[in-house]
Order: sequence, then C-alpha cells, then structure tokens
Amino acid sequence: MEEGYVKCRRENKISTIEFFHPLSNSMPGVLLKELSQNIREESESDSAVIVLKSAGDKAFCAGASFNELISIKSEEEGMKFFSGFAEVINAMRSCKKFIIVRIQGKCVGGGVGIAAAADYVIALSNADIKLSELALGIGPFVIGPVVERKTGVAAYSELAIDAACWRTAQWAKEKGLFNDLCETTEQLDDSIKKLTTTLSQYNPEAMSAMKEVFWEGTDHWNELLQKRAAISGRLVLSEATRIAIEKFRNKI
Repeated sequence: MEEGYVKCRRENKISTIEFFHPLSNSMPGVLLKELSQNIREESESDSAVIVLKSAGDKAFCAGASFNELISIKSEEEGMKFFSGFAEVINAMRSCKKFIIVRIQGKCVGGGVGIAAAADYVIALSNADIKLSELALGIGPFVIGPVVERKTGVAAYSELAIDAACWRTAQWAKEKGLFNDLCETTEQLDDSIKKLTTTLSQYNPEAMSAMKEVFWEGTDHWNELLQKRAAISGRLVLSEATRIAIEKFRNKI
C-alpha cells in the first residue's frame, strides 16, 4: 500500500483501472509500467469501455515521482523513467476502447497528460490543473503533443510557460481538456456510470473505428514521445533541475 498500486476490475462490459500512490497519486516508474500494461490488456478484453481513475478524494495525479526524479544518475535512466509516461500515453492512444477518465482532484504535469490522452473526461469543478515542469527545470516535453492536440497551441503554451499558475477546471473545460464538470463526487460517479453504461450497449466495432478516426495522424508518436523522453532525461541531470526538484520535494 505504501508503494502504491494499479488494479483493474471488469463488470458489465466496463473495465475500471485504478491507480494509487500515497504521495498525491504521483507516478514512479513501476506504476507507470503497470498502468500502461493494464491499459493494453484491457484493450484486448471483452469489455466495451474503460474507466481510468485514481484513488482518494484529493489529487487526481501529481505527475512524476520527485523521489525517483532526484535519484536519476544518467541520461539512460532519465530516458527510461520519462519513457514510462510515453508508454502510458501511447497505450491510451492506441487502445481499441474509449477511455473515460474520472478526475476528482488536482492534476499536475503527467496527470494533465493522462487527462489529455483520454477520449472523454468528467471532472469535479474544483479539479484545477497545472504544468509545473518548466519550474522544475525540465519542461513538459513528453506530454506536450497530447496536451497540444487537445487544447491547441495557444492554451498549451500558456500552461507550459506560466508553470507556477493553476488553471481552473472551468478553464480546462473551455480549452477542451475536460468534457463535463460536476459539483460533487456523487454527481461525478453518477455521470461516469450513466455514460459508461450507455457506451457498453453500443457496437464495440463502431466505437473502435471511431477511436481510430479520433487519433488519426498520431501513428508516429511511438518514436516522437521517445525522443521527447530523451530530452527530459538529459535535462533532469542538470544542477538547476536538481535544486528545483529538491525545493518542490521539501514542500510535500
């Protein structure tokens, strides 16, 4: 439990993948690997739709694990870690099922990337977002393509450059990152249930074909995101980045 988990259950043609980490649902490499594996497995399952969620009632995902970032000693290690986020995004992108993401709290960094890689997002109205990577000395290189695809260049640039500023869930909805907002957890879960129950009754082949259409033009992302991971893997070794990460980590 202290190291977090990723688990999956199937019920009524709906797969629910849940991840958890005690540090605000941050993502160390092992959880990123398990998450991408679960998504790929459910892509081939008999389920009609996938719900992706995190546990708890606070942060949806705080992004990369600071403890793991500070422990990286080489460019190879850095690229391997950031490739974990690339694998999650590519697993979501290439998944044959619609992925509905439930967001109950704040999204930071890679958490915003997961939201952007969703096919549909339902969030609480207080689920603010932030891309803090530039403030850490890295930059949102790996998740950049998927965030830009969802929000457009202007909104992505705004998030990436003003790395210390939170944007509201309403801002995220206006920019296309979130689809629906709910005021309470009960309303959030009810909206998720209604949508997924409806989707579970649709033709799976039709939904799979629609998903291919939605993600047209991204077939090169396997290579692109690996190149972006290499950039982050190099930058994370700089002295300025290590100082910035330590400052952030001490605030947790």
